[in-house]
Amino acid sequence: MRKLSKSERLFEKAKKLIPGGVNSPVRAFKPHPFFTKYAKGSRIVDLDGNEYIDYCLGYGPLILGHANPKIIEAIADQLEKGTLYGTPTKQEVELAELLCRAVPCAEMVRLVNTGTEATMSAIRAARGYSGKKKIVKFEGCYHGAHDSMLVKAGSGATTFGMPDSLGVPEETIQNTIVVPFNDVGAFEQVIKQEKNKIAAVIIEPVIGNAGVILPKDGYLERIRELTEENGIVLIFDEVITGFRLAFGGAQEYYSIVPDMVTLGKIMGGGFTIAAFGGRKEIMEMIAPAGGVYQAGTFSGNPVGVTAGLATLEHIRSKGSTFYANLESKTRTMIKAIEDHNEKNQLQINHISSMFQIFFTPHSVYDYRSAKKADTQKFYTYHKTLLENGIFVPPSQFETCFLSESHTKQDINKTIETITLALDSAGR
Repeated sequence: MRKLSKSERLFEKAKKLIPGGVNSPVRAFKPHPFFTKYAKGSRIVDLDGNEYIDYCLGYGPLILGHANPKIIEAIADQLEKGTLYGTPTKQEVELAELLCRAVPCAEMVRLVNTGTEATMSAIRAARGYSGKKKIVKFEGCYHGAHDSMLVKAGSGATTFGMPDSLGVPEETIQNTIVVPFNDVGAFEQVIKQEKNKIAAVIIEPVIGNAGVILPKDGYLERIRELTEENGIVLIFDEVITGFRLAFGGAQEYYSIVPDMVTLGKIMGGGFTIAAFGGRKEIMEMIAPAGGVYQAGTFSGNPVGVTAGLATLEHIRSKGSTFYANLESKTRTMIKAIEDHNEKNQLQINHISSMFQIFFTPHSVYDYRSAKKADTQKFYTYHKTLLENGIFVPPSQFETCFLSESHTKQDINKTIETITLALDSAGR
């Protein structure tokens, strides 16, 4: 039985100082989260000394694992030179060049600080470029916590949703149309009715914020076809899938090139940095080159840029074997779980080094089917994993990730523990 007295006491204090006791809602779970003391490689250790094999990995960024020596060394060297200049640096040009070479649609990029900032800026650029107002997003796709994206689906394909958050005026999202994911007919209907008013379509090519939900065969291709035919900017939100599915992200993995992309997480190696990019004629709309304003004091800061360069250069140096090794580890784990799922009471969605187990016997192919999963069973499953030294994101509707640092021993222990936890949850 884990001892959690230090985390419990600190959480009680945190609740008096921080809303809900956490600085991001996803970190909260009952009865209370553990508080981390340090992490190294595939392991994370809490204040009470409990050690966990980590499949949350900061919600995706740590593809090399915690405290990777190459990143730490690069950052230590940069810290001696300063943390923020307010001027351009050689490193940010090098990172921009690397991004443009890696990501098929990126002819130019702008560095920002977070995925939320990247998606907000990309949408603004698309509107400025097209002169149109409406945006199409897909149910279950998360594009950051800015007002126009905090909207859920209405009763039909062309129904405008209501805000998902207090404090977001209805008029703020009146130009946001929500369409069910993986429903080609619904998307075609929206394009037919609204094509002359739509500035952009934004989509997670693989949904990573409702569990792992994969696009059906031909779905992304049809979205690309219709947006191209109707002069609508297509934005791939690759904050999660960028450098995760392949070095060129989902664009490389699926061989589909959008007009714009948003990046984050892995490209910062555990530090705060993100980017948006795309076709030159769109990106040249960004100030000071054009009239679409975007700015940030910490954008392109040398610490984040240095971490990003160290991470991406390491991945690139490994070539195709980097992703092959990650996928092999994931497949080993998934195969064992599938073999344990004799009665088909679970859905196990996975791609590359991403996976999630849904507690439902029904296929999970969109947000609505994901919501049918039994969250009480997931809670029991998650609790059992923690008690046995495995940490996965504390929600049925998040994604588990593997890293380069996960060993064969880690995988074997995880398989043993997951099968125990599934039995505890009452498959």
